[in-house]
Amino acid sequence: MATRNTEKCLKRRVLSLILLFCVSGVRTATVRYSVTEETESGTFVGNIAKDLGLTPEKLSARQGRIISEGEKQYFQLQLSTGYLFIQEKIDREELCGQMYPCVMHLEVLLDKPLQSYQAEVSINDINDHSPVFLNKELLLNISESAVPGTRFLLESALDLDVGNNSLQNYSIRANDYFHIYTRDRSDGRKYAELVLDKTLDREQHPELRLTVVAADGGFPQRSGSAQIHITVLDINDNIPVFVRPRYKAQVLENSIEDYLLATVSATDLDEGSNGEISYSIIQNSEENRQTFMINPITGEIRLKRVLDFEEMENYEIDVQATDGGGLSAHCKVLVKVLDLNDNSPEVTITSLSSPIPEDAPPETVVALFSVRDRDSGDNGRTSCSIEDHVPFTLTPLPKNSYFLKTEISLDRESVSEYNITIVARDQGAPSLSAEQRIRVRVSDINDNAPVFSQAAYTMHVRENTAPGTAIGTVRAADADAEHNARVTYSLVPAGAGAGALPVLAYVAVNSADGSVYALRSLDYEQTRQLEVGVRATDAGSPALSSEAVVRVVVLDENDNAPFVLHPLQNSTAAWSELVPRSAEPGYLVTKVVAVDADAGQNAWLSYQLLRATEPGLFAVALHSGEVRTSRPLTERDTVKHRLIVLVRDSGESPLSSSATLNILLVDGFSDAYLQSADAAAAAAEGADTGALTMYLTVSLCLVSFLFLLSVVTFVLVKVCRRRGGGEQYTSAPGTLYGDGNLPRDWVDVSGTGTLSRSYRYEVCLSTGSGSSDFRFLRPLVPCPPQQGGCVVTGSGKERDLLTDSHAPADLEGADQVRAEWAPPPFILYERSSSVSTGE
Repeated sequence: MATRNTEKCLKRRVLSLILLFCVSGVRTATVRYSVTEETESGTFVGNIAKDLGLTPEKLSARQGRIISEGEKQYFQLQLSTGYLFIQEKIDREELCGQMYPCVMHLEVLLDKPLQSYQAEVSINDINDHSPVFLNKELLLNISESAVPGTRFLLESALDLDVGNNSLQNYSIRANDYFHIYTRDRSDGRKYAELVLDKTLDREQHPELRLTVVAADGGFPQRSGSAQIHITVLDINDNIPVFVRPRYKAQVLENSIEDYLLATVSATDLDEGSNGEISYSIIQNSEENRQTFMINPITGEIRLKRVLDFEEMENYEIDVQATDGGGLSAHCKVLVKVLDLNDNSPEVTITSLSSPIPEDAPPETVVALFSVRDRDSGDNGRTSCSIEDHVPFTLTPLPKNSYFLKTEISLDRESVSEYNITIVARDQGAPSLSAEQRIRVRVSDINDNAPVFSQAAYTMHVRENTAPGTAIGTVRAADADAEHNARVTYSLVPAGAGAGALPVLAYVAVNSADGSVYALRSLDYEQTRQLEVGVRATDAGSPALSSEAVVRVVVLDENDNAPFVLHPLQNSTAAWSELVPRSAEPGYLVTKVVAVDADAGQNAWLSYQLLRATEPGLFAVALHSGEVRTSRPLTERDTVKHRLIVLVRDSGESPLSSSATLNILLVDGFSDAYLQSADAAAAAAEGADTGALTMYLTVSLCLVSFLFLLSVVTFVLVKVCRRRGGGEQYTSAPGTLYGDGNLPRDWVDVSGTGTLSRSYRYEVCLSTGSGSSDFRFLRPLVPCPPQQGGCVVTGSGKERDLLTDSHAPADLEGADQVRAEWAPPPFILYERSSSVSTGE
């Protein structure tokens, strides 16, 4: 067993030397330390950082590590201090056997760049084993005829220690017949010979007993003993003689058990039992005892087990031939084991850098490995190759070591991990091979910016949506990995929102998931669309980003009720409309004009007569809002009428408003009738007549003046138009005329109202006596400049506007009327509280 351990340790030492020069940058100087076996773990060995000329910080930064030969790691490197400690208690006999000196080879590897240092630790032996005899009783048969000086070989004792601690000498107690002589074998081990000093006399001493002591040279000294039992034989004149003193045999490893190695032969000239020879193996080491056996009669030496060239290449067997008289002779059998290619190459990874960054330049060292084949000759010569189509290459180094390097630049987004199969083949016949898979991961660098799924996102949100409502999501993907792929979102201002507020005051984005939220309740009537930039930024260093556009389209909600433009609901006039009793059915009394600030269907308005003094007298057009008489007026009809017109939009949840019309039925437009009607109304309503009289007096003076001015202006305009070839109109008193000469593609005034421009109206006064009252619409937007219009103003307080494409042409009979030019298609008329036309 000790010999086998010695051989194994020897091979490990040889293999460790192979890796000594494997790495580029290997230092030739070797750091040497020594420790004593059986030293407790945690014992300080040496300051390896200082001895290598490195600081502990540099050693730690370069990830220094210790690589020991064998499976066990007996030493530990402390990176923070650079100290080398014993990690596991060392048994020198187990590690090196009989090899002396016992040296462990260590390799110190550093990264960035890859660099190797060599270190040796000598394991000093302690005297922890005593010499031991395998047999506690040694039997010798010596003839009484043996002459003094005859030597008798004794079985050797075994001591697992080495050097001075190993077996040094044999001794016996002083006696008259023998002394012992210590000799050295070729392998350095010692054995004993018993030397006869005096002729034996069987008749006096048929048996002798001696004690042999084997002692080592350690301190304290250890020893072992055995009993020598000597039987004195009668005279046997001839000793056995071997045909050859030394036999040589060769055997292939892996030969089967009971394989015949050699046959030894000896002869004895004596006759009878003294000439009968038996064979035995002496000086039997543990290896020999387990490996060989001899036939005591034929002398055939056979195998007890299969041999392994890698364990031991040579064996030495001591064979003893003994005759029946007890005389013996010795010979040696040398057995040489021949190598077969029975061991596949072994690939050992010494260093592996994984992961490697994807921006690593070509020929970056990824791994360092060595190849060993325990066979010899061509059977032990190896070569390596890469089987897969991967961007890596092998660079051979001395002593069957290789660098695994990158061949081209790597791209993690294309391939994030490589499984590299390295095949090692020997040159034996047949060739044996082994595979070693190396997994190399490619680490990510931030070389890809986030990419949005769309260049522009369009999101819709209804107006009046509550703040914090999610309106959409943006998505950006980053082809990188881990933190380089973590994307955060932020908004980039692209303009101002409604009310000159920044866009960021209206929308926000969740930085983690890209959800877009409304920060404020949006109003479609103020803001139809928002546009903002969104930026996706990764967490790499330096960070990369990209941008996309987010358009937020506000959808209209029916949140605005119709607004009545005409008639004015805050007017102070008692009556908003005058209708002559002579009016025919279908007579246009007025037109209710309303607008809705919403859009689309939410702004489509409809009109409905909700309440009337006489329900059957008036009717309201559903879409235009025109109020017309439904039947002829009679004397029995009430003079005063109040109509409530409901204006409703067409939204999903319709909203509505109402307009109140006060209509007065009159027989004519005389001032006397109006005054009597006003007085009756004032009496019925119970107003304060004193204050009202003063107010009316002042108003009458002012209105009369304005009316006269309007009439003069109107006459002048009339004359100018006749000279210019304009058309003339004649009309009955109090008659409204419509004209469709305006362009038909004109729409309502605001785009959302209901007043059509396809009609225009004018009023003319007769020269008869009476009171006139005109109420028309005010313009909402400017009119096209290519057409003309006129304003007719009386002396009253209220003005009404009618559409017209030109000034009225037949107003010569009007009294106290002032006409002014105004942009078409409207004509503004001001009602006079009291206009006297005169007969």
